Amino acid sequence: MKNQVQLITYVDRLTAGGFSDLKALVDGPLKGVVGGVHPLPFFDPIDGADAGFDPSDHTRVDPRLGDWNDVRALSTSVDIMADMIVNHVSADSPAFQDFLAKGDASDFADMFLTFGKVFPNGATEQDLLAIYRPRPGFPFNKMTFADGSKRLIWTTFTPNQIDIDVFSQHGAAYLDAILARFKEGGVTAIRLDAAGYAVKKPGTSSFMIPETYAFLGELADKARGLGMEVLVEIHSYYRDQIEIARKVDRVYDFALPPLVLHSLFTGEAGPLAEWLKISPRNAITVLDTHDGIGVIDVGAATDGRPGLLAPGAVDALVETMHERSGGESRQATGAAASNLDLYQVNCTYYDALGKRDSEYLIARALQFFAPGIPQVYYVGLLGGVNDMDLLHRTKVGRDINRHYYTPAEVTAALGTPVVRKLFKLARFRNTHPAFDGDFAVEQPSDHRLVLSWTKGSERAALDVDFKEMSASIIHTDKGAYERFTVK
Repeated sequence: MKNQVQLITYVDRLTAGGFSDLKALVDGPLKGVVGGVHPLPFFDPIDGADAGFDPSDHTRVDPRLGDWNDVRALSTSVDIMADMIVNHVSADSPAFQDFLAKGDASDFADMFLTFGKVFPNGATEQDLLAIYRPRPGFPFNKMTFADGSKRLIWTTFTPNQIDIDVFSQHGAAYLDAILARFKEGGVTAIRLDAAGYAVKKPGTSSFMIPETYAFLGELADKARGLGMEVLVEIHSYYRDQIEIARKVDRVYDFALPPLVLHSLFTGEAGPLAEWLKISPRNAITVLDTHDGIGVIDVGAATDGRPGLLAPGAVDALVETMHERSGGESRQATGAAASNLDLYQVNCTYYDALGKRDSEYLIARALQFFAPGIPQVYYVGLLGGVNDMDLLHRTKVGRDINRHYYTPAEVTAALGTPVVRKLFKLARFRNTHPAFDGDFAVEQPSDHRLVLSWTKGSERAALDVDFKEMSASIIHTDKGAYERFTVK
């Protein structure tokens, strides 16, 4: 993966078209701004129950976006990452529909997890309470089969997302087929979506247990054998995330977004500085995502280990986001919306900062200087705001940050001062040689932070004063030092 800013986007929501339109953007106004693209699930269909994360056919491009030839064409311009949804398939998938129709006589019966298959000897109350849950309730849904019988089917997320048995013959073949198709399509990196939930074992949390690590290791070896790098997407306690990072190619730095907000809201540099001293160096850094702004990654562990922020600070962080967004994020978060994720606030990052351009640019500068490869969500790349109309239409909280841009809206956004300045920062991050060197963090005072990169005689440093809300970049340029202000 290039050590350059990566774009993550829904193809149709950024372009109002398909892969050919995305390629035109990458080759045009985004040239030099992004070195790679992660098209969010582009499989058939893109408009299922979870915006593409519940594919009926994971090996087929939704024809509304194009085909695998169009994906390969994009790969000639930028590196491509694709989602490999290892945990589940759509309830509408041919395999699951065959299972509903034929029951145990189905060729695909081994592919799915019934309650009895996971708990052949039954489950105690403690067995069920031990299961780690990203959402309220238990991970089972009652399904009715064609013969009228009913079974409990394991569904980690929604009734439309049916968990698969990754160790079954058909489950393993399904995953192998996806990898092969990705290789043919020019994909050079994969993100294992919902990977932490892939292995179920009675008496455990069924989340990132030893068997999960072993499974992910084997899957990653297969991907690497096909020339693909592997990113694992896991929200977890920060010290667990550090351990996970030691065992995989890349992880997300999900602690960075709330810590940057905390520093900008409070003027306190300490928690962010302490994290950047120990954060995984093989990270993909983010501020905004298609899912929301996570807070679990900076909170305390379920076993009581303290977090990067104290509980009161986490509460204040969330409340400040709600206040800065004029209450819009509150309407899209938790019980106010149909997606009851326990660890996220749904809001654009720009709105979470109260649409304050200078603070937004400082946040992006911090992301670009943090260890790892920066990835920017399409709404964030365009300085986008909360889509309250879409939220009210769908009543899905995450849709507040999943706007469908028209070509005219993209053109208008590209001309705004905040986006022009963001693009300048991205081009600097993509081209300065110091970012291939060594990272250091200094905290000269309670409210100041200096992040620097050095490679031989090349140096780039970001100096942020959270009290004065000012930042500047000092860097080498043809043997001399230059400075420019981030604002």
